[in-house]
Amino acid sequence: MRRRQGIAAGGLRRRLTITFALAVGLSAAALGAGSYFVVRHNLLADSVDSSVLQTRRNLDVARELQNAEGGTVGLVKAYQSRGGFETVAVRHDEVFLSSGQVGLHEVPNGLIAIVRRGELGYQRTNVAGTHYLVTGAPAPNDRELYFFFSEDGLRHELSVLRNILLAGVGILVLLAALAGIVLARSTLRPVGRASAAAQSLAEGLLETRLPVEGQDEFGAWAQSFNEMAAALEAKIAALSAAQARERRFTSDVAHELRTPLTALVGEASLLGEHLDRMPAESRRPAELLIADVGRLRRLVEELMEISRFDAGAESVQAEEVDVAALVAATLRARGWDGRVRLDGDGLTLTSDPRRLERIVANLVGNALEHGANEVSVRLASDDGSTIVEVADDGPGIAPEHLPHLFERFYKADAARSGGGTGLGLAIAQENARLLGGEIHVTSELGAGSRFTLWLPVAKPLPARDVGVS
Repeated sequence: MRRRQGIAAGGLRRRLTITFALAVGLSAAALGAGSYFVVRHNLLADSVDSSVLQTRRNLDVARELQNAEGGTVGLVKAYQSRGGFETVAVRHDEVFLSSGQVGLHEVPNGLIAIVRRGELGYQRTNVAGTHYLVTGAPAPNDRELYFFFSEDGLRHELSVLRNILLAGVGILVLLAALAGIVLARSTLRPVGRASAAAQSLAEGLLETRLPVEGQDEFGAWAQSFNEMAAALEAKIAALSAAQARERRFTSDVAHELRTPLTALVGEASLLGEHLDRMPAESRRPAELLIADVGRLRRLVEELMEISRFDAGAESVQAEEVDVAALVAATLRARGWDGRVRLDGDGLTLTSDPRRLERIVANLVGNALEHGANEVSVRLASDDGSTIVEVADDGPGIAPEHLPHLFERFYKADAARSGGGTGLGLAIAQENARLLGGEIHVTSELGAGSRFTLWLPVAKPLPARDVGVS
């Protein structure tokens, strides 16, 4: 039996783990980003507030020292002594600096415009890689005062906060992935067991059951699966018993008929020897009786053969076979060589000649009985396989009948029923499967039918038993 592929639980477990990790990661990232921007906004706002407050205090100092000695230079030195910021003072196009790090050129033009309108303003800028919040305001004695407050410390704190949040998100994603693996494994464990159980059922282990754990959905699922498996086991057991009874009945009937049938055949043979001496009015019924006895003998022989297939008692005796010679001998032995055209020769394969002869005889006999005037047998090889094709130019077979032609006792219609038993094609198909091949049929109404036997030739066939499926 061909082993079926189980459900790949690893793929679903992996998807669940990734989904769980992504959900946690995205949530953590959104929370972290929101927190970062809120903190950043507040810190930058606090920096502006403190810088503006310090600027106002500096303006108060400028008012207090507006008449002091030293003028603007003294004022800048006073600011320098306070520390925490750099000062740029402008009076009548004369620039006074508290240090050489910044000058009037580093003051943003937009801020200069605000100050010269007589307003206090601020603006951020970057000087040689250092971030500053620059504030400015007009001062007494026609002065313009600009103060550079470094924000590098603030930027560093934000950078540290960002890195901490990113690391936290990464750690949360890892923890979520680990938790997802554990949860997915525990959640999908019943699915894996169900998959294995279903595969066991498919392989014929009908006693397979699932453990019922808990009262949740998986417990109800396991209970339903077990009920289904039990019902399936009971149904298959009943069908197997019925099939066994049918096989025994067929075998018993065939065996019981052999003894009286042997006597009937002998009596019919004696009757056939005296047909010439019988009155004319008795000769026709005698001929019909002899024909019916012969048909009954064929039916019993075919029933015996079917019962051997069902019992698995048929085996293959493989040997080298010249296919063309075997087909020609089959046609000649049955007196069909003058009615059937044979095309192709030079084909050999390893097979059971007795079973191959049986297949060819059944197919050709079926074509002669149900076909029209012309029946042909074509031999060919295709991709390491041997093909035996039996074609006729009869009325053809309706499409709805084609799937059932190889069923036992099936007859398409009265026009194709003839005197056959309805077992010939079924026996031919069973023999073909026993040889490792198969028979296919194609037909077209009004154009005839074509039965194609395909047999492998790549390797010898071992002796083996077979049962009807």
